[in-house]
Amino acid sequence: MKYATIPVFAVAILLAACTSNKDMYLIDATDAVAKQRVAARSVEVKEVILPAYAAASEIAYQTETGALKTAKGALWAEEPRAAVTRIIAQRLDTGTTASVAPEPWPLLDGPDSTVTVRVDRMVARADGQFELSGQFAVSFSTGGRDRLRRFTILQPLAGQSPGAISAATGAALAELAADIAKSL
Repeated sequence: MKYATIPVFAVAILLAACTSNKDMYLIDATDAVAKQRVAARSVEVKEVILPAYAAASEIAYQTETGALKTAKGALWAEEPRAAVTRIIAQRLDTGTTASVAPEPWPLLDGPDSTVTVRVDRMVARADGQFELSGQFAVSFSTGGRDRLRRFTILQPLAGQSPGAISAATGAALAELAADIAKSL
């Protein structure tokens, strides 16, 4: 019985040796701006829908041939869907007069509005621009007028490094949150 634990321990050491250290990057959340007065009192941000390449833990960028590649030795530090949802909710919460939280709604009383975001493209393009495009919907449960809007946001990239992609992603999400706030 004593020898049965040796192979398990050896396998654990072998697996640890096979994994490589990768740098992990947070999506750069830019500073909030002054609070904007909005009609909504409370807003729930539904989990953002991302294309598969943007939802992956690897940081993707587009080459000049149009192919998507992943940055070697670099990963997102947080699951991208959760990070993007959290950042949009945080920006709306700090940048508007509404109380905002990502789903699931944490309070007993439900929110009076919800935001749903579907991203079509979220990529560092080969032309030096970061593109964030898709559609968002704002729905009101208390009689407000529902809205559905398309968006295309381009942010300049300061290179193709994971840090530059992180900074451009954060800036694009801040701009998207500002656009959503105008619909609240």
